[in-house]
Amino acid sequence: MRILITGGAGQLGTALQTELTQHELFTIDLPEVDITDRETLFTAVSTANPDLIIHCAAYTNVDGCAKDPELAYKVNGLGTQNVALACQKFDVTLVHISTNEVFAGDNPAGYEEWMSRNPANPYGRSKAAAEVHVQNLLTRYYIVRPAWLYAPNGRNFIHAILDRARSMGQLRVVTDEIGNPTYSQDVAQAIGQLIETGQYGIYHFVNYGSCSRWEFANEILRLAGLTEVVNTPILGKEFKRPSTPPPFGTLHNIAGKAIGIELRPWQEALADYMRQFVIE
Repeated sequence: MRILITGGAGQLGTALQTELTQHELFTIDLPEVDITDRETLFTAVSTANPDLIIHCAAYTNVDGCAKDPELAYKVNGLGTQNVALACQKFDVTLVHISTNEVFAGDNPAGYEEWMSRNPANPYGRSKAAAEVHVQNLLTRYYIVRPAWLYAPNGRNFIHAILDRARSMGQLRVVTDEIGNPTYSQDVAQAIGQLIETGQYGIYHFVNYGSCSRWEFANEILRLAGLTEVVNTPILGKEFKRPSTPPPFGTLHNIAGKAIGIELRPWQEALADYMRQFVIE
């Protein structure tokens, strides 16, 4: 299969390139191709002539989106509309990468794939708009929602926690934000399985289980042998930031499990990641 990956230099885009080696892969990213420039994007898609596009490119700085909602919608909403229109024009199947933040996080039980979107912040609204464009324009699509994604390249929560623990000797981490820590490599592997099925629809690809940011930080410290570091639990209102994350952002993988695609527990994935990229 000929596959074009947008945002190929990002966390998930990089992981996909290591997982989908049996396919013929093409990647695009800034600055060469800007998805908000429809003409340039169409030229790139025409040149690659893919059977499938995996659309990872996005403006994922959540606080940046809160400061500039117009830019968030331009990239995440209209950029995705352009990608969907390219799929429509060139008869290409789409895998669109979304987020748990299309939900407000007001349901303590978490979210299944078919639940109604109700985003509570500009990033979530821009990504919800992207999903709407995909569903309005295409019939052959997969929408994949990961959450709390981490990878060895780029900024992530794990390295932020370790850097602060080692430099400050103590932490203050929120207990009232719940989600699924998810290893990008596991999501890439699940997408590799999904695109072989032809089972179009919405999927929640997250590592199994959920925890608070505070619990996630504690597990990171334990695996890194930094258990002497004091990690004080705080509430989100004590940690001021431009965006408000979903308090209960847990996703449940119902649709993927039904067709045999399951991701391992988050603790197991984190331990594997730490062994490979953190623990010397």
